[in-house]
Amino acid sequence: MKTFCERIKETGEKLARNKIDIVQMNVGYVCNLACKHCHVQAGPNRTEQMSAETMKACLKFISESKATTVDITGGSPEMNPHLPMLIEELRKISTVKRILVRTNMTLLGTDKYRHFVDLFKANKLELVGSLPCYGEENVNAQRGNGVFNSNIGVLKLLNSIGYGKEKTELVLDLVYNPGGAFLPGPQAELQAAYKEQLKKNYGIEFNHLFTITNAPCGRFKEDLKKSGQFAAYMNLLVDNYNKDNLKKVMCVSQINIGWDGAVYDCDFNQALGLRIGAPKTIAEFTPKELMSEILADDHCYCCTAGAGSSCQGSLD
Repeated sequence: MKTFCERIKETGEKLARNKIDIVQMNVGYVCNLACKHCHVQAGPNRTEQMSAETMKACLKFISESKATTVDITGGSPEMNPHLPMLIEELRKISTVKRILVRTNMTLLGTDKYRHFVDLFKANKLELVGSLPCYGEENVNAQRGNGVFNSNIGVLKLLNSIGYGKEKTELVLDLVYNPGGAFLPGPQAELQAAYKEQLKKNYGIEFNHLFTITNAPCGRFKEDLKKSGQFAAYMNLLVDNYNKDNLKKVMCVSQINIGWDGAVYDCDFNQALGLRIGAPKTIAEFTPKELMSEILADDHCYCCTAGAGSSCQGSLD
């Protein structure tokens, strides 16, 4: 198998960041779920959480970089006690036009975390909810018993306040991750199926579906190796490599900041410890310093295979 770096060298191009439109912040690995596909291996037993001090350093960098989108992920971002402060401060930065929160949705239906629904609406945050299938059996197999019904309840709650509805500014997107060692189907076809099934069976509406290829790292990689499918999955990614995706992959226009302020090209690189400029943290970087070559490795095949994959879905 040719390495990813060998493959892109054949094109005569470098994979490098040319702008910072998106700053992705992983605010912690603490999560109420332990999903099989989770590349950062988030879960209830993790303790890593971004501090208020690190968030303030991120806010300073975001302002200086003039990034237009901030993508907040985890773990469960809602479990970070400083999330409300972060949201309120981000809304004060004039260049930031979009704030996304990636949520597994289950917490939003509980008394302890229900207030986030009102906070998200008041600040017009875009919600990206993980729903790996529109069927109960597949979701529960990937994420745990009872998760599907919890997700349906929260989606109905979000719809009731305007999220996912036409002619509102409250964007509700969903994410599909394959439940095994295969590539996602065409995003447009899956989105149509999701919309039809969720509307027909539960009366639920949403805006877009993002299809994301599972990265061969973290908990998903461990599962592949235990089942003896790791080599076959890597060959699948390699065989479906599409050089046209190189200029469209997310790392060329975003940076990723870990819970401790470490800086990465993407959340997958964070999971693998491929850190930019260690031991520097985001507090010590200028935007210009991050206009650099991407730290690539074989896991990068997942973003360039087939229709391509990014945190905001297919690259087609």
